[in-house]
Amino acid sequence: MSTPILYNDFPSFLKRHFPFKVQKISLNAGFTCPNRDGTRGYGGCTYCNNQTFSPEYCHTEKPVTVQLEEGKAFFAHKYPKMKYLAYFQAYTNTYDELEELKRKYETALTVDGVVGLVIGTRPDCMPSTLLDYLTELNRRTFLLIEYGIESTLDRTLLRINRGHTWQTTVEAIERTSARGILTGGHVILGLPGETRADILSQAKEISRLPLDTLKLHQLQLIRGTRMAHEYETDPTDFHLFHYVDEYIDLVIDYIQRLRPNLVLERFVSQSPRELLIAPDWKLKNYEFNHRLQKRMKELGAYQGKLVGNP
Repeated sequence: MSTPILYNDFPSFLKRHFPFKVQKISLNAGFTCPNRDGTRGYGGCTYCNNQTFSPEYCHTEKPVTVQLEEGKAFFAHKYPKMKYLAYFQAYTNTYDELEELKRKYETALTVDGVVGLVIGTRPDCMPSTLLDYLTELNRRTFLLIEYGIESTLDRTLLRINRGHTWQTTVEAIERTSARGILTGGHVILGLPGETRADILSQAKEISRLPLDTLKLHQLQLIRGTRMAHEYETDPTDFHLFHYVDEYIDLVIDYIQRLRPNLVLERFVSQSPRELLIAPDWKLKNYEFNHRLQKRMKELGAYQGKLVGNP
């Protein structure tokens, strides 16, 4: 007998929207970020190295159409009839002139087998003119806007050089959801200076937002980042989850404080071994999910169980 899923999972969410298998294909469409080019600041977020989530087919010198075709070829051997979502992932994918953004999004939708878009961005990069266009686009294709939230604490956002406040995040998500557009978020658990109590309190704040989907990732130290240098200089304010079971227990406590109808897409991030400093669990995503569900079953835990608790 299969183990029942004890949280609102992403594959079930996709099945509610599509009658066929769907796979996201990551794209690097050549964008930058306002906290890299001087608009908000320089250097980017202190933890960020975009090489950590760029597949082999995902390079800026290749047009979006080529990246999509190579991505399709990568996945098609497993499911020949699969359809695809073009996932504008690298950097801030709404940070450009409106006409250039339209061109890239519309080009992606012309590729055979692409049935929608997922657009990753920052809360401070969603002007009303773009939101007007995305509202129209949402009427004719699947669309999910994914905001990097990272933390609900302004002191953390300042420390990691995000260049915006928590209130900026709240307003962007509320504006997007109010247009009827599926809205996702991404948070990092274990950012420096945040306690376990801070993290669990974050879950309650996240649940108040009109989000449809949420990704959780553990903090990873990546070579060449400002955060890695910060850790090497003074590690006392960091708590890295060197033991996966400790992180699993935190995730369980976190998702029990999330409202039950929030779709949980991921719980971990995997970075290339040559770039990763710590933690290194040597686990695939599906292996982590299996261990998470096993532990939840042992504890009698499920999403939403502790909503309303401290």
